[in-house]
Amino acid sequence: MKRYLLHGILFLILAGPVSLPFNAQAPEELSGYQFKILTSLPATDVKNQYLSSTCWSFSILSMLESELIRLGKYEYDLSEMFIVRHVYEEKAEKYVRMHGMINFSGGGFFHDVFHIISKYGIVPDEVYSGLIIGEENHVHTEMDKVLKSYVTDIIQNQKLTPVWYDGFVKLLDSYLGGLPEHFDYDGQSYTPLSFARMLDLNPDDYIQISSFTHHPFYEQFILEVPDNWAWGLVYNLPLDDMMAILYHAVENGYTISWSADISEKGFSWQDGVAVVPETDLENLTSTDREEWKNLTKNEMEKIMYSFKGPVPEKIITQEIRQVAFDNYTTTDDHGMHITGLAHDQLGNKYFLVKNSWGTTISPYWGYLYVSDPYVRYKTIAITVNKNAIPVEIKKKIWPE
Repeated sequence: MKRYLLHGILFLILAGPVSLPFNAQAPEELSGYQFKILTSLPATDVKNQYLSSTCWSFSILSMLESELIRLGKYEYDLSEMFIVRHVYEEKAEKYVRMHGMINFSGGGFFHDVFHIISKYGIVPDEVYSGLIIGEENHVHTEMDKVLKSYVTDIIQNQKLTPVWYDGFVKLLDSYLGGLPEHFDYDGQSYTPLSFARMLDLNPDDYIQISSFTHHPFYEQFILEVPDNWAWGLVYNLPLDDMMAILYHAVENGYTISWSADISEKGFSWQDGVAVVPETDLENLTSTDREEWKNLTKNEMEKIMYSFKGPVPEKIITQEIRQVAFDNYTTTDDHGMHITGLAHDQLGNKYFLVKNSWGTTISPYWGYLYVSDPYVRYKTIAITVNKNAIPVEIKKKIWPE
């Protein structure tokens, strides 16, 4: 999972993080939408992954930071780059052992974070920021290319020397800094593993869920997206069950990590909104059809994607989302953090989503409103605490 590359230019002007005023609305002149927040769960400051393909780490750690708040613990700022660093090491080992036949990039997937915490621990961001080469923000363009070139050359050598891995680690040291073995935090001494134990977050409490018809429902499968280099498993549920979990979780105090495709015209970071407009006149309700019938197709689409206010949206079915996944129009673009629920002035439902692109450009201070149809259509997978799953769905996943 990685940030959508077409937004890279925007990242160059993004500012540092600030907290969202949870009851705040965008200035009226910036949006034709009028949102009312129904539920807004605590979250830490919006961060900025900047020019790095590390949204998967930012989104899961943001969720875990919210989990710590929910559990009544201290507000922590956990190190995304500690996770990224360890994932790159393990990915390099697998890449050369597989003769380059897996994906190798800065991207990753949600389960990578839990695996690293279980195996290596975690540290605060102030202990390991990954910013040691003079950049104020995460700029991984050169590093990603250098690391890929290195492992590619190792494979082409057709023989692994005893020091190839040491050379890779030294490259990571140069770009991200050496990993801490011990550190002091809040008057206590820790190792990464002892710090993870102190936080007392159990990775086994969290599962990944998706919804596709090319695998049986209520079973696990390896999600076929390039950034799932570790071949991690997700639970496959019907679309309505997945959506029921999303609503139930937020309504009961649990935030969710969200992996989605953001390449749609209806995803507008500048407007802080993601929607799926219905541009087929025949699919509109009779009332809406009467309103739009005198417009040409181009005129209709121009208004539908103007983001000047709510428009009719597509009715998303299990079949529609499967077709989009099968024809590659739904791809694994970006990971974000669902922290609340809202509706617009017409009563349409939205999820409040925390992003990791800083706090400018979007009118909602680093957040955006994502419509229910968009989530139904473009979700790749979600990660959620098992306790946030409705009892009736739990019984289907884990029958007695």
